[in-house]
Amino acid sequence: MSASEGANYAPAPMPKPVVEPGEFVFAAMHLDHGHIGGMTQGLIDAGGTLKWVYDRQPERAQAFQEKFPQVQIASSEEDVLADEQVHLVAAAAIPSDRAPLGIRVMEAGKDYFTDKTPLITREQLAAAKEAVERTGQKYAVYYSERIHVEAAVLAGQLIDRGAIGKVIQVQGMGPHRMGDPSTRPDWFFERARYGGILTDIGSHNFEQMLTFTGSEDAEILSSSIGNFGNPDRPELDDYGDAHIALSSGATGFVRVDWFTPDGLRTWGDGRTFILGTEGYIELRKYVDVTTDHGPGQVILVDGQGEHRINATGEVGYPFFGDLILDVLHRTENAMTQAHAFKAVELAIAAQEQARELTGR
Repeated sequence: MSASEGANYAPAPMPKPVVEPGEFVFAAMHLDHGHIGGMTQGLIDAGGTLKWVYDRQPERAQAFQEKFPQVQIASSEEDVLADEQVHLVAAAAIPSDRAPLGIRVMEAGKDYFTDKTPLITREQLAAAKEAVERTGQKYAVYYSERIHVEAAVLAGQLIDRGAIGKVIQVQGMGPHRMGDPSTRPDWFFERARYGGILTDIGSHNFEQMLTFTGSEDAEILSSSIGNFGNPDRPELDDYGDAHIALSSGATGFVRVDWFTPDGLRTWGDGRTFILGTEGYIELRKYVDVTTDHGPGQVILVDGQGEHRINATGEVGYPFFGDLILDVLHRTENAMTQAHAFKAVELAIAAQEQARELTGR
């Protein structure tokens, strides 16, 4: 097979809406991170009906309504939580506020869908687990770098089909662009509010390591953090890495940073490298540097040859439909609760034991 085909690795059928209008009603609130737009659109595309938005800053709610004109602006959080029609609340609060908000949502009898990182301390993790057990509600997490990236979705399908044999190592690279620091909110630079780089953006990668290796647990072997380029903001980690051993016998490595150069055409050259016993996969998620191939590139090498597959527009995002059906049927097909919590537990552990590289 030529490097441009990949015909033997056709993706699963594109997902379709899983419910009729009005069958699954959700709300959005606490719009502190831009990921709320992707979370909302994903649920709408899967058939969800967006009813409410609430934010403490009215101008943010108004901007959200301009993007989603069907939504009503609520006057308070309580108005949303009191609405018996609402099945789920999606939110992208400040990271330190995500667990308390989620507990309030679940205590109101609704499922919760939060941006990553879903929480930032062991104490918050324990409180969230207790609330899930007590209320019977779901605490779902938007680990977007897998569930909302078609290359990663296709990689999961290929691994499940045995395309590269048993996965024995996963490496994730998550560079981000800082941009002008003055445009960032204060909480972005405060450790007690964003949780540290491995807890925050690193949580994406721990979730992918668990998923692609089929693991339920892992151990942090080593981790490091540093502030190499922002000495005027000493609580910011602009670099982090971690090495883990997974319960499947595989290993994983993650590197995250805030050093995307201005010359890159997008916010970060996110890549994942997956080694199997019978082949390997590279994901060029957001850009294929120096080419016009675009994002969503899956590079697969196996016993038959070299294959390039463009996943863009081919596989969609089945997580959102699965989540809606999980909420309605009380199943766990999108992501188990244990998995969602284990990913952030590993991220917190890596952050806690990280070696400081820059003498802060």
